[in-house]
Amino acid sequence: MQIFGKYKTNFDMDYLVEHYIYFNESDEQITIEELENMLKKKRKHVVGTIFLQNPETSPKGMKICKFLQEEGFDEYDRYIELSENAMSHVINAGMKKVYPGKLVEIKYLFNYNREDLHTTTIDLFEKDLDKLNSMQLTHFDRELNYIDIPNIRLSGKFVFFGMGHKYEREHKMVPYYAISLTEHIQKLDKQIVFIHDRNYDEAEAMKIAYFMSPLMSGKNKEIMANAFKEVFAQIPPKIVRLS
Repeated sequence: MQIFGKYKTNFDMDYLVEHYIYFNESDEQITIEELENMLKKKRKHVVGTIFLQNPETSPKGMKICKFLQEEGFDEYDRYIELSENAMSHVINAGMKKVYPGKLVEIKYLFNYNREDLHTTTIDLFEKDLDKLNSMQLTHFDRELNYIDIPNIRLSGKFVFFGMGHKYEREHKMVPYYAISLTEHIQKLDKQIVFIHDRNYDEAEAMKIAYFMSPLMSGKNKEIMANAFKEVFAQIPPKIVRLS
């Protein structure tokens, strides 16, 4: 596995605006130039898109931090290799056998690059989302942090929703944002797959954007990793319900 991404920054905040995982064939390694050439022909090389909540990433050889410039990072606005993390290991384990030599694109509800988002940060997302269609200033960069849903472009044949299934009761805009994304992508010519449990059937999960993350902790860690493998055990992938 090789992981690539592109960071942008504004007001001392870092956003991961592009993110790809490459499933290497045997011991091969691709260069940034080869990646860029592959991205010029996305229809050939990008198999699909995975949607997660937010990135928790770092440039290769660095640890995740609040602001990369404080660690001497200056490679914004260009593709670089990223460090492996727990989520990338789950994705690689679930997809590498089926998609060798291919890329999968990772997209996020929120591009703000932070580990373990605090409730206060989600609260700020909530306030921002209420302002996106107005001229009011937002706390986070509206173009770098949020999805322009009507104009989203997706490559590949499938979309996997894994951005989570728990929303705070006091939040209205965050779930609405996830639901709006789901509704729009249903209109596109993509196969939609996800993991859900017995709380909701497939149609209900789609209606309320109830999509379980492939990465969980504790006793559910192995269960979710195996469920993700089941989704991508064959082509085309399939929706999986936890037993």
